[in-house]
Amino acid sequence: MVKELAKENRQFPRYEVVAYVDYVGNEVLLFHRIENISLGGMCLQTASVEERGTIVDLSINFPDLNTTLAVQGEVVWANLETPMDMGIRFLDLDEERKEILRRYIQQAKKTKPV
Repeated sequence: MVKELAKENRQFPRYEVVAYVDYVGNEVLLFHRIENISLGGMCLQTASVEERGTIVDLSINFPDLNTTLAVQGEVVWANLETPMDMGIRFLDLDEERKEILRRYIQQAKKTKPV
């Protein structure tokens, strides 16, 4: 399901998606659910949240595009209460990677109900 979430004074709209990510921070964690994603960052559901300010290396798999997006991010907030999740802001998203992310969001919006 893809759903645009409330703007809440954000630079980029967020979209709920069915997607997963591997990330390396203080630990290596594989196959974690992305709650929502935008051109600026993502919210990631995980049982092991990182501290605010932690730099993480992300590997986002887009099977529909047959590609993986490698990007670095910074944890900007973390929820230690159930369901545990954290917000990550992308740090090094160049135009090529932004285009991959744009294509994924556009394709997901077309093929999945809002």
